[in-house]
Parts: sequence; C-alpha cells; structure tokens
Amino acid sequence: MTTVKWSAVVAAVLGFAITGGAAQAQTKLKWAHVYEPNEPFHTQSVWAAGELAKRTNGRYTIDVYPSSQLGKETDINQGLSLGSVDMIISGSSFAARSYPPIGVTYYPYVFRDANHLLAYTKSDVFKELAKGYTDKTGHQILAVTYYGARHTSSNKPIKTCADMKGLKIRVPDVPAYLAMPRACGANTAPIAFAEVYLALQNGTVEAQENPLTTIEAKKFYEVQKHIALTGHIVDHLNTVVSANLWKKLSDEDKKIFSEVAQEAAARATAEIQAKEKELVGFFKDKGLTVSEVDKEDFKQNVLKNVTFESFGYRKADYDKIQAIKSEPAL
Repeated sequence: MTTVKWSAVVAAVLGFAITGGAAQAQTKLKWAHVYEPNEPFHTQSVWAAGELAKRTNGRYTIDVYPSSQLGKETDINQGLSLGSVDMIISGSSFAARSYPPIGVTYYPYVFRDANHLLAYTKSDVFKELAKGYTDKTGHQILAVTYYGARHTSSNKPIKTCADMKGLKIRVPDVPAYLAMPRACGANTAPIAFAEVYLALQNGTVEAQENPLTTIEAKKFYEVQKHIALTGHIVDHLNTVVSANLWKKLSDEDKKIFSEVAQEAAARATAEIQAKEKELVGFFKDKGLTVSEVDKEDFKQNVLKNVTFESFGYRKADYDKIQAIKSEPAL
C-alpha cells in the first residue's frame, strides 16, 4: 500500500472515531451457553457475534462463552436478569420456569419431527407463547434453533416403555424431561450436564437421554452400549436477549440482532439435521446397538400418566401445535 493510500485509510478511521465512534461508544456484550466449542450452537454463535459487530459498525462486540464457563443453564438464565450475561442460548424448558405455558413444547411427542417444530416457530401459537414469556420477564426470544430429537442411551436394550422400569437414568432437572422416563417407571437422577459422562462411566446412572449430536459431542457413546431411538422430545434452543439490553437497542439495532440471530439459527439447524442423518451409522461403527422402538407405546403411557396441567401447560396450546401442518421428514 502506498503512503498516500495508507494515509487515506488512517484518515478514514480517525474520521469515524471522531464522528460515529464518539457519538456511540463501543459496547461489549457477553453471550453464554453450556454447549461444546465444536457444536453448531457455539460455532454459529461466534459467526453471529462477528456479523453483529460488522452490521453495527463495531458499536457492539460480543464475546461468546461456551461449555458452562459463565454457569450452568439455570445460572445463565438467571444471569439475564442479574446482568451477568446479555445473551444466551437455552431451551424453552428453562424459560418455562418463568412462564410455564412456553414449556408445552417439551410434553413428550408433541412434535412429529423437526419440520413440525420448525413450522411451529413460524406459527401464531409460538408468537403468543414467546410474547407471554417476554411480558413476564422482559427478555426477548430472537430465534429458535433445532437441537435434535432426544433419544435414550443405556447399558441395557430398550424396545418398549416397560423396558425402562427401574432404569437409573440421568434426566435434566426439568419436569417435562422427566415425564417419559417416569411414566415408564425409570428412576431419574438430575445430574448436571457437565458431570454426565463421569456418572455414566462410574455407574452412578446407567442411562441418559439427549439428541444423537449431543451423544457424539459429549462422547457418551464411549460409556454406553445401546441407543434406543425413542425420539420422545423434538428439542430446540432459544436465542434470548436480556431485558436490559433489549431496552437499550434502537429499533434499527433490534432488527439487526433479530435478523442475525435467525440466520445463525437457520445455519445451525441445517448442520444438526445433516449430522443426525450420519450418526446412526457412526454409533454402529463404534460397536453400539441402535434400535427403533414402539413410539406409540411410549406416547400412550405418557398421555395416561402425565397431565398437561401438572406442568402448568395448557392443553389448548398443545392442540394448536398438533394442528400445525408441516412437510413430512425426508
């Protein structure tokens, strides 16, 4: 670069600093989640952080903290109100602690597949539930990412609901996650996500449930012999901005944050869907038995043993979700 050109660049940078830079100082934000650095939830959050900095001309810079660095999932949800985090990725099961109706998406077998879930995120019932959460907390759900269908890994084969009777299984300490295992007579243990591998390894529990992508990322397949494709919850994560940050954003910046979050969610969703298709073969190659189950058997046991009202859910919301049309899964 010639001296003349370099001088022009420096002058432009200084001009921005004196005008735009002085008018609006740079704001540093914290974005937290509990997932691994190699998972799409993290890599796409990092991409989004870069895009937000770019599209706001550097007015907002974001550091993304993976792997529970700023706390477990309960902690980072509380952190939105406490001011320790500005943005998080977290499931509606945790949002439901503040606004129970939004957790209806965790009632087992509420979604037929990933496409049904994605159709729900564009529906009026989703908008109503997200607004209810915002009205209660002030926090804003910007986007929804497909997390994967949750399946059950264990050290014994599982084909029917009855096969889970007495099974020691780790399940997140969230009522909706407990519904299917308890309806089938399993003994549930609420072990923290970061401690699951060790608990499986040392026999504290003999099973756990998560999407195939998580079973791979957390290497649970190293300490399990079987995967039953229970598909009991078609899971998702919300990208949530704190009430404090949302209030400070201009309308233009709110639009930018929403668009970037939704683009990142779509990118991560595509990665997860592609990965799920590959993983059954991967686990079989690792020596695990991967089995289909009688989902209707599991579903009927849940409907018989677990009421919507016991979770604070509304059956009307469930019925609206059931009525949503979607393309069948490929």
